[in-house]
Amino acid sequence: MLAIIAAGQGAQTPGMLSAWLKDSSLRDTCAGWSDEIGIDLLTLGTTADADQIKDTANAQPLIVAAGLLSFKALGITPSVFAGHSVGEITAASLANIISETDAMKIVHARGFEMAKAAAITPAGMSAVLGGERDAVVAAITAAGLVAANENGGGQIVAAGSLEGLEKLAANPPEGARVRALAVAGAFHTSYMQPAIEPLRALVSSTHSHDPIATIISNKEGGKVATGREFMDRIVAQIANPVRWDLCMSTLKSMGVTGVIELAPAGTLVGLLKRAEPDIETFALKSPDDLEAAQSFAAKHGSN
Repeated sequence: MLAIIAAGQGAQTPGMLSAWLKDSSLRDTCAGWSDEIGIDLLTLGTTADADQIKDTANAQPLIVAAGLLSFKALGITPSVFAGHSVGEITAASLANIISETDAMKIVHARGFEMAKAAAITPAGMSAVLGGERDAVVAAITAAGLVAANENGGGQIVAAGSLEGLEKLAANPPEGARVRALAVAGAFHTSYMQPAIEPLRALVSSTHSHDPIATIISNKEGGKVATGREFMDRIVAQIANPVRWDLCMSTLKSMGVTGVIELAPAGTLVGLLKRAEPDIETFALKSPDDLEAAQSFAAKHGSN
């Protein structure tokens, strides 16, 4: 059984769309999205520098665009979809819950509103690498922080006040190290609450369909049957933790044998290799990978 997974914020790199946009059809599609949302994705994805694409309002649309373009180029039909954080918007579109254009409108608004929320109060995020899960979560809580992303494979991301992050770094959990992340705020915590209502209003006015394949939610790794529920969860997830560890467990329990991570690929397959090593993985990074990715997909039962 084949699953397609879509990356979250932080996976972006300068020039990440350059190779994909050599295809005129993909370039025209991306140009159309740019017109719809008022962001020049063509420039952001080709010549913009690291600082420009690190901006939340730019990074999120760029990541979703990369996922959608690489899936269009891949041309397969998987059994399962999942996305990490903003990657859930990519997954929702791939599963035909929302259109590509609506996905781009929603991610544009999400990135803009989360950037606004992040600017209200200084806050941040740090990755806690290694250590035993319960001890790590306890240390994060003791520092007044939230385990915002439980990514499995020995990686939990703490989020909250800068003071709390300094406290955690000064006294890391046993067997773990703390690494500050270059992000603008405490995503997936109550700091993002101001972004919820604007997104809820937009999503409630967006037409949705039930998914054409199984789709897994970041909330608790559960399978979601209706498009409306999945979209409601995407909104709520802005201010609530991502349980990617449970999503990976669900992939395993469902009998998924192969996973392709869409562009910008690498981060999520790395987590899968550590957490669920029995699942084969493929990172679709550029058009040069398409033929091998299609063979991989056929091996694991795609159409």
